[in-house]
Amino acid sequence: MNEPIVGVLLAGGLSRRMGGGDKCLRRLGDRTILERIVATLRPQVGPLVLNANGDPSRWAGFGLPVAGDVVEGHAGPLAGVLTGLDWARDHAPDARWVASVATDAPFLPGDLVIRLAEALKREGTDLACARSGGRVHPVFALWPVRLAEDLRRAMLEEDMRKVGAWTARYRTAVVDFAVEPVDPFFNANRPEDLKEAERLLESGVVR
Repeated sequence: MNEPIVGVLLAGGLSRRMGGGDKCLRRLGDRTILERIVATLRPQVGPLVLNANGDPSRWAGFGLPVAGDVVEGHAGPLAGVLTGLDWARDHAPDARWVASVATDAPFLPGDLVIRLAEALKREGTDLACARSGGRVHPVFALWPVRLAEDLRRAMLEEDMRKVGAWTARYRTAVVDFAVEPVDPFFNANRPEDLKEAERLLESGVVR
């Protein structure tokens, strides 16, 4: 797919299981989780935008544009996806695709976007998303900007909130990623997950 793809970093959640705050700003080794994810995703996409709510000044050190949810009420990751689609339309008009990633996955694959794009093109689908260990990860996905208004209607008129329920309406390519030596979609949702990520890092299994 020889065209720009906008990357959207989904950081709009409330992080309840981590005790509140921005879990992606927790440190893992010598960097924050978000720093790790940005370093992995940036080479894979063109423009990169951070979807986050609240005071944007706390993200100033990342040098990224910050876009708050376009649907009010902490409506979940679909609101972040829609925000990314809107941002791409307004700020990167040449981009027809948005790649979304959650910002609690410190071991993100370095070939995520290219593999999603290849599968989408090969299978002729509307969307593409990742899967590992038999589990689908619908927020690690490639979305067409053209579906922005469909998603907006679903969220505002149908109160759609579940990512899988919405993507089920479209043809979706699913790309499998190996879970050895570590699941690349391991997510640090809770304090104990962060400890496990630290253990994996210290063991040399991941960097």
